[in-house]
Amino acid sequence: MTSPTRRDLLATAAAAAAVSMAEVAPAAAQAGPKFPVPMVTIPIVGESQVFQVRRIYCIGRNYAAHAIERGSDPNREPPFFFQKPTDAIQNVAVGEVADHPYPSLTKNYHHEVELVAALKSGGTNIPVDKALDHVYGYALGLDMTRRDLQNGMAAEKKPWEIGKSFDHAAVIGPIHPASKTGHFDKGAISLAINGTVKQNSDLSKMIWNVAEQIAKLSEAFELKAGDIIYSGTPENVGPVVKGDVLLCKLEGLPDMSIRIV
Repeated sequence: MTSPTRRDLLATAAAAAAVSMAEVAPAAAQAGPKFPVPMVTIPIVGESQVFQVRRIYCIGRNYAAHAIERGSDPNREPPFFFQKPTDAIQNVAVGEVADHPYPSLTKNYHHEVELVAALKSGGTNIPVDKALDHVYGYALGLDMTRRDLQNGMAAEKKPWEIGKSFDHAAVIGPIHPASKTGHFDKGAISLAINGTVKQNSDLSKMIWNVAEQIAKLSEAFELKAGDIIYSGTPENVGPVVKGDVLLCKLEGLPDMSIRIV
């Protein structure tokens, strides 16, 4: 039997090292880069725990009068949805007038006051009569919009994400558990600028109620705990400028206020 040469021994050692490195590489890759990615949360009224946000869904043109002012058919056409980035959340505490930065690129910045539903569970193809079982609670929100950018992209038949998805675009008050507030199918909702009421309607005028929105969304996406849904805004959306103070009201929830800076 021929004894292994020095060259054979070196080749064997090199092969073993290569196998060892291949085994370690996936573990190292899984570890990933070491930099912090903050978790986005919303305070919960009466709880020390917070609500961790997974996704932000928004329904478009969900009040007939608002659909008309945006040039759409006010009839019960199928709903459409869009998303905002999770880190667009701006929390506003009860009793606070929070500074809200006027964003870049726009000269026509609009307010849209809305009811927000926060989910504790989800699924796909959720029946309407079971949809509210997945709601953890509700909050008052503002879907802020760079309207000139949205309109410009829409006119070019391009995605208008730039008009809706930007820093601080999802203003929201704290979440109130549905176990304490009940579910919202009616109730006055309004927004005033510097004391003058601009938006004034009722949740009962939504074309698609919260349960129907959840059911429709679950046909396209698997909904999960941590998802929040902005349920649409009434008519008379309009521009804000630096210095304006916005006061949002929803029957059954505390007021929410921001100052444009």
